Amino acid sequence: MVDSVSREFWFCHSKASPLNKQPQPTFNMTSILESVQNARESGALLSSSASAIEEWLSRNFLPEWAVSSLRELVEASEWEELNNRFFQSMTFGTGGIRGRTQSTKVTLSERGNASDGEAPEHAGVGTNLLNDFNIARATIALFRHTKGYLQKEGRGHEIPGLVIAHDVRHFSRHFCELCASIWSQLGGNSFIFDGPRSTPQLSFSVRYLRVHTGVVITASHNPYHDNGFKAYFEDGGQVVSPHAEEIVEEFGKVALEELPPFLKKDLARVVVLGKAPEDAYRAVVKRSLIHSGIISEQKPHIVFTPIHGTGAIMSVPVMRECGARVDVVDAQMRMDGNFPTVKSPNPENSEALSMAVAKAREVGADLLIGTDPDCDRMAVAVRNQAGEYEIFTGNMTGAILAEYRISQLKAAGLIPSEGSPRAALIKTFVTTPLQDRIAEAHGLKVINTLTGFKYIGDKLQEYQSKLDAAMKAEGFAVDYDRMAPARKRELMLAHSTFYVFGGEESYGYLCTDDVRDKDGNAASLAVVEVAAFLKSQGMTLIDYLDAIYVKHGLFLETLGNVYLEGAAGAQKIRNILASYREHPPVAIGGVAVSKITDFGTETLVDADGKEIPKQDFYLVDLANGYRYAVRGSGTEPKIKFYVFGYAPVAESESLVNLKNQTKLEIEAMRKAIEADAMARV
Repeated sequence: MVDSVSREFWFCHSKASPLNKQPQPTFNMTSILESVQNARESGALLSSSASAIEEWLSRNFLPEWAVSSLRELVEASEWEELNNRFFQSMTFGTGGIRGRTQSTKVTLSERGNASDGEAPEHAGVGTNLLNDFNIARATIALFRHTKGYLQKEGRGHEIPGLVIAHDVRHFSRHFCELCASIWSQLGGNSFIFDGPRSTPQLSFSVRYLRVHTGVVITASHNPYHDNGFKAYFEDGGQVVSPHAEEIVEEFGKVALEELPPFLKKDLARVVVLGKAPEDAYRAVVKRSLIHSGIISEQKPHIVFTPIHGTGAIMSVPVMRECGARVDVVDAQMRMDGNFPTVKSPNPENSEALSMAVAKAREVGADLLIGTDPDCDRMAVAVRNQAGEYEIFTGNMTGAILAEYRISQLKAAGLIPSEGSPRAALIKTFVTTPLQDRIAEAHGLKVINTLTGFKYIGDKLQEYQSKLDAAMKAEGFAVDYDRMAPARKRELMLAHSTFYVFGGEESYGYLCTDDVRDKDGNAASLAVVEVAAFLKSQGMTLIDYLDAIYVKHGLFLETLGNVYLEGAAGAQKIRNILASYREHPPVAIGGVAVSKITDFGTETLVDADGKEIPKQDFYLVDLANGYRYAVRGSGTEPKIKFYVFGYAPVAESESLVNLKNQTKLEIEAMRKAIEADAMARV
């Protein structure tokens, strides 16, 4: 049940509000528009909000319930609420379009016939909310861009194809069907699943079905009131430049008057996918294993929770099929968009794993695994010598997977024992430098990208295209996706770059390039393989990580977040980011700044010599060898600070004290950075 005090204020329940009774049509449209204009003139409404409201009310495209909803808010003089709904239009960020479907105040018209605790009948009205209108505009924009792209590429005879997946969130199935319906009405072929599916399965399915684009309806790990429209292109990766910018441009061209015919769903021409795509993705998840028999030999004991999301659909059966003993957190196996057992369905937050920890203690599991609602992120906790469960950060898990996979690929003769500049680990700049150290020590190339898995996916497509070009020059045509893995590896090492492993600090990992987004299903299985292998050696994941620290040095990280919601918050975030360029810090927490790298103004290239896109993102190096990164979140109303600490390890016996001291230092640094940020608002 939704807690109306701590989770959301149901506006229509407020006894102090005139909206606690059925709205009466006391205003005609002229009166409503006059009130909006008066609020603009008095400063109660931002000019951008007033203009957007006036446009939406005067263009005669809104259904009656939506007009009634706006009338409720105007009659109640809820100008701050209207500012939050209309001060900006949704745009494509690192995760496509993502935001609230339910605003902080839900009108009676939006609530409709929903019972207490249920999602409203309608998503909220507003340019800054994810609703039927913005889903329709996004789908039309994506279709027009795709059709235009095919024509430009000389493929205009092809019918634009779209596959859509969705998670368990409020309105997810509805938005999925609406998107599919619109695509079909526009003349394209659309495919959907029979129920919720994970984001990585969508990424794979774009390539498997050989369609031109894909969409997943999800807000990943965001709070329950959010949802998203995440767009992919024919390579299976999230849309990147120039596609992203062109879709945004098309989005702006969609006239509001065009929308009414598309708002009623027609699924007659929509194809519901069957068993074959499911089995194909399952095989790809299993392909992430290096030693396929080690799990059944050692039978590691796992506790798993999908945190009410899609992880139960694929992760659990695959782990069991491969021989793991898997206990699940029963209360969190039910797919529920309210996420009733957690404050937030984000496995990065320890609270979200508390039920799994309790279950692991109860059954004595070797480790526990948790995935977020769309199962692209995966968290791990491991039982230590005291019998307690230590929750790893994404950086820790990523370092373990990197060391294990590189060393075992070498041991199996799958990559050269001395390494190769044609074998790569790909990570984001905000992911621990420990992974750079690991890969470089193994003789591999390291590619750092901007934040967002779309940049990793784009790099994978670059490597595939390089192989295609090399084979074409030699008079051969290759079918990359249908090629045997061994042959693909051989050709990539000879003519392009073979992808070994990659990921990002926020619990995202990718083991093979069959999928072009982070994959919680495959990562879960990969971690179980590492645990099984180490069990055969009498070690745990904790032992293995400590051995990595002893070899490469102690790398510890922490994350700072400053949340600034609404129209005013968005401006404050822009102010902080701009201040780093206009007034760069000279010291943080008493430690001098030795260097600032400004990704928005400097021309920077990756290890392949490819220019890195410009972005308001900063890396700040400190005189004590620490570093931190600054960026605005692409999916949530916050600014993020990634703090990196490092200390050389003289001997394993000193590791415990060194960890404690470094943790204190990076925590103090985080607080100083956040305090500095608030002074920059």
